[in-house]
Amino acid sequence: MNLIPSIRQTNLAKLTLTLAFSTALTGSFLLSAAHAATPADTLVIAMATDDVISLDPAESFEITTSEMLANSYGRLVRTDYKDPSKLVADIAESWDVSEDGKTFTFKIRKGQKFASGNPITAHDAAYSLQRAVKLDQSPVFILSQFGLTKDNVDEKVFAKDDDTLIFTSEKAFAPSFVYNCLTATVGSVIDSKLLKEHAKAVTPTADSKADNDFGHEWLKRNYAGSGAFAIKDWRPNEIIMMERNENYGGEKPPLKRIIYRYVKESASQRIMLDAGDIDVARNLEPGDLESISKDDRFHTVSAPKGTIYYFSLNQQHDTLSKPEVRQAVKYLVDYDAIQSTLIKGIGTIHQNLLPAGMLGSTDENPFSLNVEKAKELLEKAGLKDGFTITMDVRNTQPVTGIAESIQQTFAKANIKLEIIPGDGKQTLTKYRARKHDIYIGQWGIDYWDPHTNADTFVTNLDNSDNAVSKTSAWRNSWEIPELTQKTLAAVMEKDADKRAQEYLDIQKEFRDTSPFTMLYQLNEVAVVSNKVKDFIISPDTNYVLKASKE
Repeated sequence: MNLIPSIRQTNLAKLTLTLAFSTALTGSFLLSAAHAATPADTLVIAMATDDVISLDPAESFEITTSEMLANSYGRLVRTDYKDPSKLVADIAESWDVSEDGKTFTFKIRKGQKFASGNPITAHDAAYSLQRAVKLDQSPVFILSQFGLTKDNVDEKVFAKDDDTLIFTSEKAFAPSFVYNCLTATVGSVIDSKLLKEHAKAVTPTADSKADNDFGHEWLKRNYAGSGAFAIKDWRPNEIIMMERNENYGGEKPPLKRIIYRYVKESASQRIMLDAGDIDVARNLEPGDLESISKDDRFHTVSAPKGTIYYFSLNQQHDTLSKPEVRQAVKYLVDYDAIQSTLIKGIGTIHQNLLPAGMLGSTDENPFSLNVEKAKELLEKAGLKDGFTITMDVRNTQPVTGIAESIQQTFAKANIKLEIIPGDGKQTLTKYRARKHDIYIGQWGIDYWDPHTNADTFVTNLDNSDNAVSKTSAWRNSWEIPELTQKTLAAVMEKDADKRAQEYLDIQKEFRDTSPFTMLYQLNEVAVVSNKVKDFIISPDTNYVLKASKE
């Protein structure tokens, strides 16, 4: 039964809701008509959450889910939300690295518990990392780049005792890079005892000797963490609900409950915020943002994010694989118009793969709308009369508006662009299967190090369908053996200045040759009720664990 009715713009202004919670039964909540006010112990957030595919940290690779899991799972270490270039303790209280730079030792803080009440030990941390490698889902490359495989991970990552985790890398990477990778969602520490209770038997195969699914099917829709909040309910395109974890080992959150309501339309979010039906609006378009931010009942919270918007050309397509076409489309985007209208206040034009503020980043933006230049390149490619192509577009703003703008400017060079709308799950699934022509989307960093973006955009170790590492370059079938090797060399460089220069060189080659048109860097802005304090937007992800209400 759908407990959250669809919100129609025509009657939103009249809608008033009170959230009454039935904690004694299922932990879900009911809605009843009453006065417009959210409960004092609950933060209600409206945003587009249709990119959520799974709640399993070993599988999750989406921006929305990353935020949920950052607030609900502990990691060995994590980044400081005030400054993501700094590491802070989490489940581990201390860590160090051997002289050869390959063996990392983490000491687990005693006395911690999972939300279930089970104790947190080094065995849980080891199992979590071993499990992620053996499941071999999309984010596994973050761990497999250290030489971890299904066959060796039990020997490379293990608990020396209840309080000591050993993590061994095949190569001597910069230690900060290794630590930053372990702050990623895939580094979440899972309640191994609880998960083993929900493991399903499977038939071993030549590729996997496992006789169970490591609780994967169960964890896709459930929770086994130790973070400040415990996930209690997820109904796709409806609601995600988290409740305060009373067993949390850190400072207890002020609020009892966090509710993310799926509301895609900016106008709907604005009306709901104005009516008091929500506390935070997360996806407001520039016009709605400008309008409601003038209301003294609200304030804005913002930060430049490590999230880059782009569109990419599938190199399996004969036309799109032509070098001249790859460059021509970069001159068929009206960046100035997009900046002044569609992303005004919520983004900055950025034509590089590393977000501003990260080691090796640059603000060089060489492309602008130049139809004649694009036509020259297309004629050189033998496409003077243009061509017809499709673009898969998540049906939310500002992506839809940007796609429509690109459709118009493409037409000036006789390129007929057909927009194929879909929700986040639909477009991502098609993209990951390499079934798209052009895909427009976003990439959020997995950890605060330049390799997080360099690895996905400029490495492709194996372009076959059975590749282990399925980066964004792989998704677009961009074969780049030399550029891949340059990127792999950059992550090994321990001198920060030399490493930064290597990334500058890589980005120049990327701009000149890649099938990616980088559009802008997100400046995330949330409009928040003045009743709410300490809702945190951070460059890497967002945090609700300190939020409170008057």
